[in-house]
Order: sequence, then C-alpha cells, then structure tokens
Amino acid sequence: MKKKMLSVLLCAAMTTALLAGCGGSSDNGTPSAGDDAGTTEAPAADAATDAPAAAGDALVYWSMWEATEPQGQAISQSIEAFTAETGIAVDVQFKGRTGIREGLQPALDAGTNIDLFDEDIDRVNTTWGSYLMDLEELAKANDYEATANAGLIAACREVGGGKLKSIPYQPNVFAYFYNMDIFEEAGVTKVPETWDEFLDTCQKIKDAGYTPITNDNAYISSLFGYHMSRLIGEPATEEVVKNGDWDNEAVLKTAQAYEELASKGYFSETIESNQWPAGQNTELAMGTAAMYLNGSWLPNEVKDIAGEDFRWGCFSYPTVDGGTDGTDASNYGAQVFAINAKSTKAEQAFQLITYLTKGEADALLSEMSVGIPADSGNSEWPALLTNVKPVMESMTTRYPWAAGAEANADMTPIIIENFTKVCGGSLDAQGFVDALKAAGN
Repeated sequence: MKKKMLSVLLCAAMTTALLAGCGGSSDNGTPSAGDDAGTTEAPAADAATDAPAAAGDALVYWSMWEATEPQGQAISQSIEAFTAETGIAVDVQFKGRTGIREGLQPALDAGTNIDLFDEDIDRVNTTWGSYLMDLEELAKANDYEATANAGLIAACREVGGGKLKSIPYQPNVFAYFYNMDIFEEAGVTKVPETWDEFLDTCQKIKDAGYTPITNDNAYISSLFGYHMSRLIGEPATEEVVKNGDWDNEAVLKTAQAYEELASKGYFSETIESNQWPAGQNTELAMGTAAMYLNGSWLPNEVKDIAGEDFRWGCFSYPTVDGGTDGTDASNYGAQVFAINAKSTKAEQAFQLITYLTKGEADALLSEMSVGIPADSGNSEWPALLTNVKPVMESMTTRYPWAAGAEANADMTPIIIENFTKVCGGSLDAQGFVDALKAAGN
C-alpha cells in the first residue's frame, strides 16, 4: 500500500514538474548555492470544494524552497495529499532562500499570521530562536521520536538550548565527495582516514593524470575550519576565530598543511579564481578533479552535468597527528520545521510536520531531491547517496557550518581570500597568519 501511494505521489509530482517546465537541481539551503529571491504562493485548497480556503481557516506555512524546485514540488504534492486526507487546508508560501531569510523575522515582528516555517537547523534555532514554540509535549503526545533520526533530534535539542523547538527533515552531512572511477584508476583501494593516507591518495591521483582536489570561494573556508578542528577541536577553533587569536599554533599548522598540498600540485590550477559553482560543475562533475569537500546535496546539484554513470564516493575529513577530533566529527544536520510561538493552530501544524517528515511524504522528498530520508523507517536511500550513508551514520560529534571557520562574520572574507591564496600557492603559511593579524588590528 505504501509503495502504491508513493507511486501516485511521484506520478503527480512528475506531472507538476512537466507542467512547470522545471526539473533542475537544488541547493538545499546552503550558503553557497544561489539564494534566489522571489515568492511563489500556492493557494490552499479546501478539501471539500477544491476552492481556495479562507485565509483564517488555513494553516499558513512559509517555505524556504521555490515552488519549481524538486523540494517545493514534493512538498506541494504531499500537502495536497495531507489536505485530502485530513481536511486541514494549508496556505503554503514558497519564499525562496532570500525571501525567507530577509522577510521572516520582520513578518513575525509585525504579527503576520504564520503558523510554521522552515530553514537550516542553525538559522532557525539561533537566529530565530526567540520565535519558536517548545515542541516537547507535542512530540511526546504523538510519539514522534519512535521513527525519527535520534542523532538529528538530539542536534535539534542541542541547538535549541536543551528543548526540542524544531523538527528535522532532509538531513545532510559535510564530507569529502569523490569520483570512484578516478580512485580506482589511480590504484586507491581504501579511502583515507589519516592525513598521511590523504597525502598518499593525492599523489596517486596526480600520478594518474588527474587533479586531486578542487574547491571554490563558497566552501574553501571549510578546509581551514575542518583542519583546525581536527587539531584542537571545534569549540577551540571557534574561540580562535572569534577572538582573533591568530598566534595560536594551530593556525600556522593548518596553513602549513595546505601550503604543502599546494607545493605538491594537489589543487586545481584554477583554485584561486574559482567562483562557485566552477569547482563542482567544471572540474568534479566533468571528471578532471577527484575530490571536493562539500555537502550531501552535491550529487543532486551536479547530476545533470555528471551524468548517470558518475560513481559517487564519500569519506569524512581525515584525522591529523596529535589531533583532537576523529572522523566521527563533522557538520551534519538538516533543514527543520518550526512552529511560531504565537500560532493558534499548533496541533494542526505539528500534524502537518509529522505528515511531511514521515512515511510516503518523506520518501517522496528523498526521491525527488536526491536527499537523505528523515524517517528511520525509510531505509532506502537514493542510489547516488549509497556511500554517504555509512559516513552519516558514523557521526557522533556535530560541527557548526564550516567547523567554526566562519564564527566571526567580519573575518570570514579575510580567511576565504587568504586561505584561497595558500591553496593556490601564491601565499605561504606565515603570510596567511600575518594577513589575518593585520586584518584584525
């Protein structure tokens, strides 16, 4: 029965996609992937009359997606099914990333009728934390956690100050994604777990005639953050960045590790000029570069370029000698749903959230967006993410975005600019430290 319903939802979604003339990839809400503005509203349908519901009768849901994205299409189809099944009308307003990031807080402050909304786990719980309803009792009353991802629920409580104030969906993990065919051709039979093994892997790939590593301006700060966090842990890395403690020996050690990579020719020759999405689209997806530190949304973003035969591998950032954190630490999380603390329809809103994050609706979203399912009962992952599953399941320590490298917004562009130069070979390790110190004075 579940397969039959999923098939119906998929067929309906495909019809919507064809009519919209859009079936492209999505950015999964990451900071890099084009925060398109624009609002597309989908009128709520009354279950009995199939006419738009009265504004006061419908649940109002502000979504981070565009209506034409795979996520928006899947959510629209599931909401139609939800309304037909429950009689609860939903006014879903697709705001897009820029629309919700710039418009949600002013709207909430103005008392706009919004029952629930979604966005990244950290943004929802940190930036908009004061607007969130405590969901502990609703989750308990509905036995929500019975099939939820325990690690992600724990992450939601952690960022919610110990309380469950959001519900995760479309999980993601940040790791090294690689071309398995290049690894095999280069004779790499085991993914690197230590920095020495990583260096050996890079040399083999270079000897085989490929570029070992590519990156770009949108993600390169993560290279700095992850290496620092492997050395001294993420909390310490965050403190270094926030306080401008650039004399900390871990800063120089990190820069020296990447100076070595650059000196050995392991980076793309265009690393210093790469603007997102150049690295992922023109190098990784086209088969000239082997590895790219990115998120589990990457295979979906480049699937039309990479083609059906591209074999995706995944491994966690390697450990470093004398370091603090292991390969079980990374930025992993999800988009999350939250309920406005002032909503008068909390139970209905939670009912919708449960519907969208469980069973057929969760499977549909996973299928259409090539994403990780949130419901632990949906054990079948998209084929492109087969090798992401063991990495995701191995995580026990959660880093924030960029592993602390972007903890000081004023320094983020300085770190990106100068670390890019280190990777390109035009700046040495000490020059990197000096540049950060000069910028902080």
